[in-house]
Amino acid sequence: MPVATVTGKRHTPDPRYYIGKGKLDELARVVRENEAELVLFNHPLSPSQERNLEKELSVRVIDRTGLILDIFAQRAQSFEGKLQVELAQLRHLSTRLVRGWTHLERQKGGIGLRGPGETQLETDRRLIANRIRQIQKRLEKVEQQRSQGRSARQRAELPVVSLVGYTNAGKSTLFNALTGAGVYAANQLFATLDPTLRRLQLTPNSTVILADTVGFIRHLPHELVAAFRATLREAAEADLLLHVIDANDERADETVSEVNRVLSEIGAGEVSQIQVFNKIDRLPGIEPRVEKNENGEIGKVWLSAKTGAGLPLLRNALTALFRGEAIRRRLHLAPTNAGLRAKLYGSARVLKEESDGTGGWDMEVELLARDVKLLREIDEIEASVSA
Repeated sequence: MPVATVTGKRHTPDPRYYIGKGKLDELARVVRENEAELVLFNHPLSPSQERNLEKELSVRVIDRTGLILDIFAQRAQSFEGKLQVELAQLRHLSTRLVRGWTHLERQKGGIGLRGPGETQLETDRRLIANRIRQIQKRLEKVEQQRSQGRSARQRAELPVVSLVGYTNAGKSTLFNALTGAGVYAANQLFATLDPTLRRLQLTPNSTVILADTVGFIRHLPHELVAAFRATLREAAEADLLLHVIDANDERADETVSEVNRVLSEIGAGEVSQIQVFNKIDRLPGIEPRVEKNENGEIGKVWLSAKTGAGLPLLRNALTALFRGEAIRRRLHLAPTNAGLRAKLYGSARVLKEESDGTGGWDMEVELLARDVKLLREIDEIEASVSA
């Protein structure tokens, strides 16, 4: 447990210590008085700043990125999750080897000679680089297996719904409530690292794949975004995102913005969303409900995954979205829309097509209501034409 908290404001970080000299003296005093063994910075520190702080404070210093990596290492359970965390840790460590062995460099020197410290540093770098390559190759094999699984689901025409959201918003609890999967869920950060997929039977004739994914956090370290890109691809290639939000969180607007930022970074920014406001059991007077946007589409669902209140509303929303009803559309495609034409031939039923004489096409197609991505692309083209 934290024994003390030190806060401060500064327009620009100090290049040597991140904090100013006065704040450093205050921090050193707090460390001595409380006999602290570790100092955590809620900001990313450069390798030199970490070393300078440790020298002045005489205790170990960890920045925000290092703490998150440590938590991820404790939470990872699957083979893939452990590889992803190790990859992120090695990438982070590789930036902290600079001058790590300078105390040995003075022993030897001169033209044609290398100090043993430099040799050790190069050896460490080479070992880390080799291990990173090994992990990347293993993760590539895992991703190939995931791609085969996604291809099989696409051939079976099973839509994928991914749960996304800020860490500790209740995604795994909602996942269990909907599927009965028994996935580990706890009131802690990053309780879920490994993606879990389960079939969710909405009606006798309607089934979707529900995917539980890793939780996001503000200022998610770049090393983690890169390492977990394969895992997060479940969100990027989903047909629908259920953006789970802690309705009891005073900073809900901030967390929603941060999740959307990360989704854009991994290529999932354009995937359709339904915002699921969870934990309404902690808000007196709030009843389960569904809110629609200006287009009459379901945009928000208020529920409690813990008590089950509002879960039927969410299931009904998914059933309405992914029911097997066919939608007929007539559209005009310009030559620049050849990519969409190919998608329609691959995923929809083309009832009629005629050339417009200029390289474009007039088409009549039939799609399922669950083909939300194609329907959205068609709507965007029609909107641009009418504009």
